[in-house]
Amino acid sequence: MKRPSSRPFARQAGIALPVMLVILLVMLISSIYLLKSSNTTTLTASNLAYDAAQSHAVDQGLNEAYKWLAATSSSTSQRALLDMNAANQGYVATYDPSQGVRNPAFWVGAKVVTVGDKRIEYVIHRMCLLALPYNDKDNTCVQTTDNPLAAGSPLAPGSSMVITTPRYNGVPRVHYQVTARMDGARGGNVVNQMMVLIGG
Repeated sequence: MKRPSSRPFARQAGIALPVMLVILLVMLISSIYLLKSSNTTTLTASNLAYDAAQSHAVDQGLNEAYKWLAATSSSTSQRALLDMNAANQGYVATYDPSQGVRNPAFWVGAKVVTVGDKRIEYVIHRMCLLALPYNDKDNTCVQTTDNPLAAGSPLAPGSSMVITTPRYNGVPRVHYQVTARMDGARGGNVVNQMMVLIGG
């Protein structure tokens, strides 16, 4: 009887080492990629939380501006202040639509408030052309009111819905644009805006 030859096994000796080295290299590259990916996710989450905290702080500035605007408009003795600029309160009685928030002229008359340790700047623009009462014949303001005609009201045959002058159902509401901003510690900044409608 012949013994089985051990020569085929001798040829395979040592092939496992290169295969294992290739597998280890693939695992090393995969682990480096996963580590980098988790770092990117952590940084993204951190930046989103930072932006949310800044936006919340700027909203506090909007709230401060709104409180002054609401208190002034509800007081009969102070309501006339809304017809003129009040730089110490961050209030501007006019609005120039050609100026955006990036223009330094937009922030002239702004007020600085501190919320916690954050410095927030806000400005209130009455959306009017001139610093005059909203209903002055020379002034033009953005105003809103309810439609004097009930929805779905019948129109007589041959009648027209065209009107040549504005019709307001009661006292119109004048628009006020409140803008707040804060410069962030990391070089970014946040600007938030809101519109307030107050009856003239």
